[in-house]
Amino acid sequence: MKLKENDNVPEIRFDYFKEEWDRKRFKDFTKLSQGLQIAISSRFLEDGEHRYFYITNEFLNPNSTKKYYIESPSENVICTVDDILMTRTGNTGKVITNISGAFHNNFFKVDYDKFETSKMFLYYLLTSNDIQKEIIIRAGNSTIPDLNHSDFYSIKTSVPALAEQTAIGSLFRTIDDLLASYKDNLTNYQSLKVTMLSKMFPKAGQTVPEIRLDGFEGEWVEKRLKDISKRVTRKNNDLVSERALTISAQFGLIDQEEFFQKKIASKDVSGYYLIKKGEFAYNKSYSTGYPLGAIKRLDKYENGVLSTLYILFKAVDVDSDYLAHYYESDKWHREVSMCAAEGARNHGLLNIAPADFFNTRLVVPKELEEQRAIGSYFSNLDNLINSHQEKISQLETLKKKLLQDMFI
Repeated sequence: MKLKENDNVPEIRFDYFKEEWDRKRFKDFTKLSQGLQIAISSRFLEDGEHRYFYITNEFLNPNSTKKYYIESPSENVICTVDDILMTRTGNTGKVITNISGAFHNNFFKVDYDKFETSKMFLYYLLTSNDIQKEIIIRAGNSTIPDLNHSDFYSIKTSVPALAEQTAIGSLFRTIDDLLASYKDNLTNYQSLKVTMLSKMFPKAGQTVPEIRLDGFEGEWVEKRLKDISKRVTRKNNDLVSERALTISAQFGLIDQEEFFQKKIASKDVSGYYLIKKGEFAYNKSYSTGYPLGAIKRLDKYENGVLSTLYILFKAVDVDSDYLAHYYESDKWHREVSMCAAEGARNHGLLNIAPADFFNTRLVVPKELEEQRAIGSYFSNLDNLINSHQEKISQLETLKKKLLQDMFI
């Protein structure tokens, strides 16, 4: 790839293309057709003869499971996998392809000459930053944005020869295929972790797990947290750290300034607890009716500070990786909730006293080697999950950059 040399060429393009792009409006190489609005009472929930899948805005919601079908629609509202659809009202500018059926009135079908325009080039052109901005501007800022035919046709753009279109479309398709693959693998690894967290620790009242690593046998033993950990209450009086942390159930111990752009002044953290890498923190207060607060280990930073509302501790007679993943399971929720007492500060606020918290029970393998093996198993899963998340982030950043620089 090479950087821009001429005026009407993109910032980044393939080395073997030299010609300038042609300046056009969308009316010069596309034609719109609008969908059909069918009342819910006239839709079907099952497929059948002469019925077509009805593509509505609901289809764009990845969590939607409901499917509608309509009977014998006119040919001009039918699309195939070769067609491109774009929302014209509401969430205007959403672009989809590789779907067949009859499309709702909220959609435009964007027709094009297949001998002059590459489908995937047009698809990614429509999703590019500049075109999306133009679409949103022309749709208006009313309660329900609405893009009409003439406003879409008036949008200016530039288009290369078919060969370069095909190469650009193929590049972005490859990136999207990689993203889809990494996202599928990430989902699988995350699902595997949830399953194994539920099966590799004994259920309530049991002393062996449903699934056990090879080479280990015998019953696990019940321990009190106070017997396998040590409370940490060191104050940050010498201002060892100004990194103010908080607990996120999803991300663990996070930097408040990094995640919330919330700066804590040095004078405000002098009385906070100082936590060091490898130590655990638990927010002892939580509201009734909501999930219990998370227990998280500090892994990302060398140290940080936490409000004295938190309970801090470190593992002393148990494998730290085992303990970290034990607290990711739901095994401790019931136990710690039994130790919660009504707090005095607010109505409905539960406050767990530190003594009660450290009196909570855990079931632990007798052998340190089994603890380490379990901790290592979940740590390896975490590494795979983190690796896929990082790769997805890198690909999404790359795609965003190329969508900006490979189109004019």
